[in-house]
Amino acid sequence: MTEGCPETATGDTVLPVEVDYDYGRVPSALFSPAGGPAARGAGLDRWAPLLPPLAAPGLGEGGTPLVELEAGVYVKDESRNPTWSHKDRLNRCTTSAAVGVGAPGIVVASSGNHGASAAAYAARAGLPCVVFTGPDLPPAVDAFLGAYGAVVLPVPWEARWPLMRQVVDRVGLHPVSNLTPTHTGHAFGPEGYKTIAYEIFLDIGVPGAVFVPTGYGELLYGVWKGFTELRRLGLTDRLPRMVACESAAAAPLAKAVREGLPAAHVAVEPTDAYAIVAAVSGYRGVVAVRDSGGEVVTLDDGQLRAARDELARAGLWAELSAAAGLAGLRAVGGGAEGPVVCVSTSSGFKDRSVGTLTTERVAGDWESVSRRLRAAGLHG
Repeated sequence: MTEGCPETATGDTVLPVEVDYDYGRVPSALFSPAGGPAARGAGLDRWAPLLPPLAAPGLGEGGTPLVELEAGVYVKDESRNPTWSHKDRLNRCTTSAAVGVGAPGIVVASSGNHGASAAAYAARAGLPCVVFTGPDLPPAVDAFLGAYGAVVLPVPWEARWPLMRQVVDRVGLHPVSNLTPTHTGHAFGPEGYKTIAYEIFLDIGVPGAVFVPTGYGELLYGVWKGFTELRRLGLTDRLPRMVACESAAAAPLAKAVREGLPAAHVAVEPTDAYAIVAAVSGYRGVVAVRDSGGEVVTLDDGQLRAARDELARAGLWAELSAAAGLAGLRAVGGGAEGPVVCVSTSSGFKDRSVGTLTTERVAGDWESVSRRLRAAGLHG
């Protein structure tokens, strides 16, 4: 589940193992508008017939709102999950794998969202969690991890995966993130993500395109797989275009698609979009873009900030990386039949700037308050 297919692996690329189901046994009421066998608030448990065994207890993940930003443009706000990111869908499934095999705990390499989510689901399941993160871990995320009792190990970036491998081999913890040279990830991870497609389908049907913030490409692939399953079940005859929205500071998926590779390695430039910057890509992202007739859009930090500010003006506080979906839509200017959905992956709480006071203090007198109000265009 964590090291890909042994028969097709090469020294450079490992292809992921795919999870399949007996689709003929899926309950007919599962996608009914009335809610199927469980209410909408049941989260991932509602979709249990199309998921790996959910052996770990949940936290109410999933069921996030689809917010209409403007006519025909929707934002799937994944910040409403229990640890305020899309990673909760993944970790409900990967922690269930650890519980299912009787592992003594889990280990993860993460810059923020994934680690916080893994720590929460491990705590919920009564398992220890070890998180290898980078040396520039944001203070807010450090506190987040510590609250769940995780063992937090900030190490040099290049040391994270090799050290995680040693923890797996020597301690026996179950890895819930990548162990391979190009990104393979956990086989159960995209299974949690595909429930985003199910929820979008219940709300608006199949959109013309879905714009997805993309690091390793697992979220992109998971959403794509969800829509392909809907077609396989006979619920739709159309599929959306999948648009991968990468940081221009790295963009390995863009290179892989451009050069016809299953995965790619790239150098990483400085960026504030730390949650989606990646030196390597994985084959799943290539599949999603290729099979959907989609594309890869690369975005600089200025474009991401503009999209983040636009979301904030609409009442949605997103992490800089999380705004990549909307930034990608603004960059390409539409071109899809039907509505489009921009996935917003996590809360603005996760940005590195959080924890530093940026607002100027105001003296306790009316003149100071009035001056600040006038500066904001308010007069009285």
